[in-house]
Amino acid sequence: MAKTAYLRTPPNITTMPPGVPYIIGNEAAERFSYYGMKSILAVFMTHYILSKTGVLDPMQEHEADSYTHYFVSGVYYLPVLGAILADGWLGKYFTIFSLSIVYCLGHLTLAFMDTTWGIAVGERTMLALGLGLICLGAGGIKPCVSANVGDQFGESNKYLISKMFGWFYFSINAGSFISTILCPWLLSDPNYGPRYAFGIPGIAMFIATIFFWAGRKKMVHVPPAGLGYLRETFSKEGLITLGRIAMVYIFIMFFWALWDMSNGVEWTLQAQKMDLHFLGLNLQAAQVQTANPILILLFIPLVNYVIYPFIDKFFPLTPLRKIGIGLYLTGFSFVVIVYAQHLIDLGQHPTIWWQMLAYVILTLGEAMVSITGLEFSYTQAPNSMKSSVMALWLFAIASGNLFDARFNSWDVKPDGTTKLTEFQFYSFFTIVMFAAATLFVFFACFYKGRTHLQSQEPGIHGPPEMATELGMP
Repeated sequence: MAKTAYLRTPPNITTMPPGVPYIIGNEAAERFSYYGMKSILAVFMTHYILSKTGVLDPMQEHEADSYTHYFVSGVYYLPVLGAILADGWLGKYFTIFSLSIVYCLGHLTLAFMDTTWGIAVGERTMLALGLGLICLGAGGIKPCVSANVGDQFGESNKYLISKMFGWFYFSINAGSFISTILCPWLLSDPNYGPRYAFGIPGIAMFIATIFFWAGRKKMVHVPPAGLGYLRETFSKEGLITLGRIAMVYIFIMFFWALWDMSNGVEWTLQAQKMDLHFLGLNLQAAQVQTANPILILLFIPLVNYVIYPFIDKFFPLTPLRKIGIGLYLTGFSFVVIVYAQHLIDLGQHPTIWWQMLAYVILTLGEAMVSITGLEFSYTQAPNSMKSSVMALWLFAIASGNLFDARFNSWDVKPDGTTKLTEFQFYSFFTIVMFAAATLFVFFACFYKGRTHLQSQEPGIHGPPEMATELGMP
């Protein structure tokens, strides 16, 4: 093999793979760009967007709400395209790199919205074009990034996969934490405004792309399966595998429906009606969601090194049991939101501490559902279908957002008023979450699966066959 050739199989090592720092750095910068842009979408659409004549032309709250959820749905439906490109033809690395360029163009379009040229074209048109390009770029790379993490590991260091996915998720929230503080401030400051608020995330995405390219010779590049990918995917065993995993994701879909309310529009709009004085600071409503990435950074080590070992003393914690506990915690977080809305409906101005409590409970649930789900998705997927199963995981996220968007559309009457009060709205989703969690517990009792890792260079650690039986829970 030539010295310049890329690694095709995981090296026989017992430590973290050499490509890990580049993957972590890339993910932190990419998530900075995505969550920074997403954190200001609702506020921009309802307070800053202009007409072609340069006159303020804001959207109604429910209109902005629906558009945001449709956008997120697009980001998480398009991974199907990325999975086909990665597993079938281009491989994960080149799929990520090429679509990252499209991603950068989307951010560039958003950054030009408030220029004279952008206003003349129409900020709504520019917004739609920019978000469309980001959907294509972000959606296309999403199923490949998590699968690319798992591809770096073989039998000799598979015990580190859980820790790696924890650090991977840590990098996601480190980037999100910084951007969700910075971008709302840039948007609200008259010295900066939308151009900087949307432009800085674009620069972060460009840095992410360069960083990923720099690590190309350190990472494992698993070759695409070509037509073999289609044969395995649509074989009897492949379809059974996808169907079995999809049944788990149906329940997780409702987790994402509720989670995206906290990191999108609904909780932000509720926060606008609350006392935003917090620890001596006067927060902006869009900055409250920063609690989520801060808490996840704290909860990842807490869950892995304290909570899980403690619970394991009483009964074994399988991946599906972790997910089940997380689903119930998500429901309890919305109980707090329902109570806060009750106080608002009474004419009070409740403290933002109520939302902070909800974020604590929700983020603990997220640590159990989302991180475990990434590892579960990778290990349960046959080797030639890693990106495809990750796309299925992301499809569940998209479906949760589509559920939100369609429900919001149903809730709005022709005159712009809503059929449900905010209290009834949050109560409905709370009931749905508890019902989904209960049904998931019964389903998990009957789930059986297999663990699949990439074949490894032959060596002292044994043969390359990595599929082992895995019973759950």
